[in-house]
Amino acid sequence: MSKKLSINDIANELHVAKSTVSFILNGKAKEKRISDELTEKVLKFVEEKGYKPNHLAKSLSTGKTKMICLMVEKISDYFFSHIAFHLEALAYKNGYKIIYCSTENDPEKTRQLITLLRARHVDGYIITPPAGVEPEIKALINDNLPVVLFDRFLPTVPTDYVGLDNYKGTFDATEVLIKTAAKKIALFTLGSVQTQMEERQSGYLAALKKHDLKPLIFKIPFENDTETTIKQSIQFINEHTDLDAIIFATNYLALSGIKAINEAGLSIPGDISIIAFDDHDVFNIYNPSISAIAQPLDEMAKQLFKTLLDKLENKVRLKDLTRVIIQPELILRGSTKTSLN
Repeated sequence: MSKKLSINDIANELHVAKSTVSFILNGKAKEKRISDELTEKVLKFVEEKGYKPNHLAKSLSTGKTKMICLMVEKISDYFFSHIAFHLEALAYKNGYKIIYCSTENDPEKTRQLITLLRARHVDGYIITPPAGVEPEIKALINDNLPVVLFDRFLPTVPTDYVGLDNYKGTFDATEVLIKTAAKKIALFTLGSVQTQMEERQSGYLAALKKHDLKPLIFKIPFENDTETTIKQSIQFINEHTDLDAIIFATNYLALSGIKAINEAGLSIPGDISIIAFDDHDVFNIYNPSISAIAQPLDEMAKQLFKTLLDKLENKVRLKDLTRVIIQPELILRGSTKTSLN
């Protein structure tokens, strides 16, 4: 097996300085005023010899691995997987690679993942944090590692944050349902103190208060499996026979809720109008199609990556925090009545 070519070998073979070769291979020839002729000579040589850089050595010398972490609640979830898809494309375009991992909303698992990733010298973090990991997030920040939280934030930890205007999303959705003469509107949400869930509940409550209507909130344990959620939803629906409409605080709650409504022998939107928070590809397949409060996934990913990249490339000081709030889009489809009763 032939010896792997090093920068030192290239420099010796071409009789140029090692630093010159390094600058050329790192795209800094123009910046360092290296001639086009010499640049072309070096690049042609490394192409012919099949030179591959030693990324570990490079990371040790630069302090950068060009790797970032995307740590989410569940990477298989529609919302998170689509964010990951957009982020990966942006990262690749800018010379970065992404490590994905799921916390399952478990603080202990999150702590272990952060410890593992720190040992791998990941450059920066994009995280949807569970409650209880505040010390770990603070430790990352104190060690000058860029951290961008998204989807939800930790109130006691000042960080960069990219998220949706969750309050407006549910406020506007509730207003639409009220305009169709719905009086008994339920919110199916998670039994969670996560900030995005609290914001969605607050928007719902504010709209009802504006119209002097009483709230009806059904909190579903995060730990539920799908079948348990469906059974509990059927029981709730059967106990509240005067329900006009339901807002689901997540798309997966909506998927379970639709099954529950069908099994309860009710029709959508004839008996119950529904709107889901977070759109989903399958919502267009249902008959009727499902109204949704959509998050602009592409825009959110762009803002996430820009916020992190600005810190990684020292365009923004680590201590200068950015908070980006993206506006939702209410997409009305067949599951919501569009005229007054």
